Amino acid sequence: MNVVSVSTQPIDGQKPGTSGLRKKVKVFSQPGYLENFVQSIFDNLSGQQGKTLVLGGDGRYFNDTAIQIILRMAAAAGFGRVLVGQNGILSTPAASAVIRKQAAFGGIILSASHNPGGPDGDFGIKYNLANGGPANETFTEAVYQRSRSISVYKYVDAPDIDLGVPGETLLGDMKVQVIDPVADYAALQESLFDFNKIAELLARPEFRMRFDAMHAVTGPYAKAILEGRLGAPAGTVVNGDPLPDFGGGHPDPNPVYAADLVAALADPHSGLSFGAASDGDGDRNMIVGRDFIVSPSDSLAVLAANYQYIPAYSGGLAGVARSMPTSCAVDRVAQSLGIPCFETPTGWKFFGSLLDAGQLTLCGEESAGTGSNHVREKDGLWAVLFWLNILAARNETAPQIVREHWRKFGRNVYSRHDYEGIETAKADRLFAELRGKLPGLAGTEISGMRVELADDFAYTDPVDGSRSEKQGVRVLLQGGSRVVFRLSGTGTEGATLRVYLERYVADAALHEVPTQEALAPLVALAEKIANIATITGRDAPDVIS
Repeated sequence: MNVVSVSTQPIDGQKPGTSGLRKKVKVFSQPGYLENFVQSIFDNLSGQQGKTLVLGGDGRYFNDTAIQIILRMAAAAGFGRVLVGQNGILSTPAASAVIRKQAAFGGIILSASHNPGGPDGDFGIKYNLANGGPANETFTEAVYQRSRSISVYKYVDAPDIDLGVPGETLLGDMKVQVIDPVADYAALQESLFDFNKIAELLARPEFRMRFDAMHAVTGPYAKAILEGRLGAPAGTVVNGDPLPDFGGGHPDPNPVYAADLVAALADPHSGLSFGAASDGDGDRNMIVGRDFIVSPSDSLAVLAANYQYIPAYSGGLAGVARSMPTSCAVDRVAQSLGIPCFETPTGWKFFGSLLDAGQLTLCGEESAGTGSNHVREKDGLWAVLFWLNILAARNETAPQIVREHWRKFGRNVYSRHDYEGIETAKADRLFAELRGKLPGLAGTEISGMRVELADDFAYTDPVDGSRSEKQGVRVLLQGGSRVVFRLSGTGTEGATLRVYLERYVADAALHEVPTQEALAPLVALAEKIANIATITGRDAPDVIS
């Protein structure tokens, strides 16, 4: 085995965000850029000799090139076997499932999630631990520090591996096993849900659904499970072929980028009664009923409130968790069930220790991510199957189920306003000034609303005791409403300001007030507190979801 050592030097900007390292393809394709980061990961591992690594991605541009590079570097790092998805395809939740089922040492997932693809688009990479979940902040910080001092990377001199055919090939002394990317994941889903009941629902002539895979990774999974195992009519899955540029679209399942799906469910002549979509790497989801979009926060709360219909969870929930910016709707469900509800920073890794400790069963984030203890990532298709199982068991539509939920628990009217590509200096100034105002906000009245608490959210992990600071500015108002300000860690250019707006409405007579109309006073309050327009020059958000 010919191991080649290449002299290199640190490259700026390799600090991972909440979901790994994401940059433009043109950045990753620079000589040594990917290699430096991968070597920094491997240099922080111990005990991987002879062990199994899982590798795959969402099929975006540069995915195939990166996999060949990582395979050669993994062989040089001493791994004994790499399980790689056929054609390099492996959704993020499927990668987690494979890591767990195959007792792998860890995994590398290549994805920039919901970000655009193509040669001018984005690329990303992250390392997942043996539990199947994203590496914790201690590990990612160590990777970053190594990237600042790296002087050499290593690879085995060998030809590319044919990833199109399942089977096993030697790369140096390491076995490369090309696997069916769907098999382990589909088997896991079938063990969780009542597939017979879902199949009966899909066979009803009055029930028609559409799943929009957005030319991203979930196409093969949705076709195999929905149209294959569950018998949904051919064509139920649209945009089902993964493309390197996602067909020129933006693979983010929200009302803006999945507008065709929303329009189809609003069209009384479409015959559709249920719709769903997933994102670039398959970990996010959107649920749509007839002329009715289910917000991610409501979706998490509804799933928790209907756990008893799902075979895998029918024995009860240990607890639930949500990221801090996610609406408090699930908190009310947890209170009614008498189970804990954890509030964590944004980032799925924060749920991992709670899941491993058996302290929670369901968890979710407002950014269209929900999941459970079956894997250690959010799981888009899992959420769709959960909804289908509920619909089949209750024999009601999604809008009926959500509105009944509101009548029982009240409605947490909720929206997120994204200001994308803000100059970093302006974003930093906005937060510096905002944080400076926090000590004087509590007890004041702004636009007729009284501030009960204003802080910069910090979190102490109840399992390992780790501390995370500055996770988002919260302004909590009397009556259960709130505004949250946070800079996103998933973009690749400039800064993305996210403003989360939430208003609790108990009166059922007000539940049908349009979301943005109901939240208008909070939008005005957010502007008064943060001076968004003045500092950023933005009069309106780029995306409202």
